[in-house]
Amino acid sequence: MATELTTNRGIVRVPTGTWSVDQAHSSVEFRVKHMMISTVRGRFREFEGTIEAAVDYHQSKARGTVEAASIDTNEARRDDHLRSADFFDVEHHPLITFESTTIEHVEKGNYRVDGELTMHGETRPVEFEVTVHGVTQDPQGQSRVGLEIRGTLSRGAFGLRWQQALETGGVVVGDEVRVSADISAVCASPDPEHTPP
Repeated sequence: MATELTTNRGIVRVPTGTWSVDQAHSSVEFRVKHMMISTVRGRFREFEGTIEAAVDYHQSKARGTVEAASIDTNEARRDDHLRSADFFDVEHHPLITFESTTIEHVEKGNYRVDGELTMHGETRPVEFEVTVHGVTQDPQGQSRVGLEIRGTLSRGAFGLRWQQALETGGVVVGDEVRVSADISAVCASPDPEHTPP
């Protein structure tokens, strides 16, 4: 059972130290409108990330990298199109990267994380909502922290502007992309001398 790490001010946070994302127990997914009436869901199969949790959480850092070619929407032809120059152009832009710039506590285990996302050769500021669900120890004796990440991006802002008009009006692919990630991270380098304030 996961244990919440809570201070006397009701803040649930990542314990100090360096944490590495466990890809086998994590996911990075997205949703986008198709033909204005339905939603296509997909995920990226290959990714990595680290969290450097400082004593003062404002000084903490989060970084992540996704391999664009690992996109999977459960339809091979569509995935090939998404990898092409019409969309991610993975030959020239193989990685999607994120690096945090500011972290602000909202309430309990909820945070607003601002940062810079680089995709398709374009770098733009983005904002994510992050919930820290708690910390626990797995059967191998490793400390783990669980987080949920949510955000909304404009694909056009990153140069992914391929589009096709519908005869009935509207377009084939929506511009708004909802991103979510469920993260399980393992403590790679604990800081035993400090506990959260």
